[in-house]
Amino acid sequence: MRIALCQIASTPEPDANLELVAGGVRRASEAGAELAVFPEATMACFGVPLAPLAEPLDGPWAGEVGRLAADAGITVVAGMFTPAEDGRVTNTLLVTGPEQRTRYDKIHLYDAFGFAESRTVSPGEQPRTVRLPSATVGLTTCYDVRFPGLYTTLAEQGASVLITAASWGAGSGKRAQWELLTRARALDSTSWVVACGQADPRSIGREPAAKAPTGIGYSTVVTPYGEIHDQLEAEPDVLITDIAPERADQARESIPVLANRKF
Repeated sequence: MRIALCQIASTPEPDANLELVAGGVRRASEAGAELAVFPEATMACFGVPLAPLAEPLDGPWAGEVGRLAADAGITVVAGMFTPAEDGRVTNTLLVTGPEQRTRYDKIHLYDAFGFAESRTVSPGEQPRTVRLPSATVGLTTCYDVRFPGLYTTLAEQGASVLITAASWGAGSGKRAQWELLTRARALDSTSWVVACGQADPRSIGREPAAKAPTGIGYSTVVTPYGEIHDQLEAEPDVLITDIAPERADQARESIPVLANRKF
């Protein structure tokens, strides 16, 4: 299974970010990828008012991403914001391709390190898996990576590849935590973890908004045995990586933590 991790640095402008998506999809398609993964908040970076930008899944922003995916013949995962019934927005992962369009709404909201995502974002409730030609894929977003139960649930629902789309907050020790948590979730679930984060805006000379989680880069692919398989640096880039989803089955036979766990 060939996957493209499209590590971008989103701007506050959804239309400008569509150009970043178009560039990433083009590179993914040229490389023969089946799946192109973009970060959380691809539609617009954190640190700006989100409610005025939010659109439904059948709106123009998601529609254009869907057109790009369909024209390229690949599936695209990208973070966006959709309106919520209570006046907040939902932090949504759009999954769109030639034959499908679905969503995952972020369950665990980032009320940590001095940031209160729940002030403007309404939480999702349901885990989500998607069937692709090469594998069943589970969807998670950023702060979800600190909650192993979601990852084991997705694995039990048949996922062998778990996507984590993120806009990781910068700070002391945060890169180490990012790498530790993605590797731990791979071991918890004996699954591939494909973790695509926002690039560090400082790598392109842009100062991030105060306290807003705007990314550190280091998008990472982890094997079901917890080994780093591939990784980017801090700046925007596209990582083309090949994985073998069947290694999850092999890991589950040799390290049957899903079958053996009691709680």
